Amino acid sequence: ISRAAVVIGPEGGFSPAERSRIDGLQNSLKLSLGPRILRADTAAIAALTCYQSVCGDWT
Repeated sequence: ISRAAVVIGPEGGFSPAERSRIDGLQNSLKLSLGPRILRADTAAIAALTCYQSVCGDWT
């Protein structure tokens, strides 16, 4: 992966319109951090930790 973006959704989830727009993006991949509702700052750390675990360091 040469470039990646992580989108953290609101606590209530994305609206149907937001989901549709994200689904329409080329090469988008939807992932879940599980059933728990996380604060945005915690979700960002968790998501980036998972990314780094799979893809390695950013360099």
